[in-house]
Amino acid sequence: MNRILLIDDDHGLSELLAQLLELEGFALTQAYDGQQGLDKALKQEFDLILLDVMLPRMNGFNLLKTLRQHKQTPVLMLTARGDEIDRVVGLEIGADDYLPKPFNDRELVARMRAILRRAQKPTNDMSDQLVCGDINLDPARQEVSCKDQLILLTGTEFSLLYTLIKQAGELVSKEVLSETVLHKKLMPFDRSLDMHLSNLRKKFPERTDGRPRVKTIRGQGYIWIP
Repeated sequence: MNRILLIDDDHGLSELLAQLLELEGFALTQAYDGQQGLDKALKQEFDLILLDVMLPRMNGFNLLKTLRQHKQTPVLMLTARGDEIDRVVGLEIGADDYLPKPFNDRELVARMRAILRRAQKPTNDMSDQLVCGDINLDPARQEVSCKDQLILLTGTEFSLLYTLIKQAGELVSKEVLSETVLHKKLMPFDRSLDMHLSNLRKKFPERTDGRPRVKTIRGQGYIWIP
């Protein structure tokens, strides 16, 4: 049973989600303000956190920033519909995905299961260690090292990196990456992949040969440079 932490100050919505998620087989813990949510996220182990942006005592962005200094627990941010800046900022600071409010129950559960699949131990097609230049990926442990230094990645970032390095030197389209990594079809103006890749770039040191680690082909996709 997957353990879910819901951090949202809307008590009515929280109770409705509690009923839905219980029926879907999730074990739910609730928090109604940012500080309480952060305390629970740090002290307990969860498989996924549902995080609202607008919270009393500590907003969702500051909570996520602090959390990422200690844990890589997957986070699905709940944002106001039409407020694109919230989604971009959330992805920039380490959210795995976002869902605008109000949302459809089925879509919420589908997004949750997609994130949980990415965070689970690898399947048979993602089991062998990969080495690409100074990078070593160990899917069994969900660990990445570069120049013998451990790099902390979210589950989404790890899956994106693995998929790109698996096809190093080849163009991987954004459509393929969206379905393979995010488990959803690529939608117009969706910047999720761009933000996750930007986060990856920031976490790795420069190559000794001065070349970029990944090349963006505008409108098409990305090439991981071997």
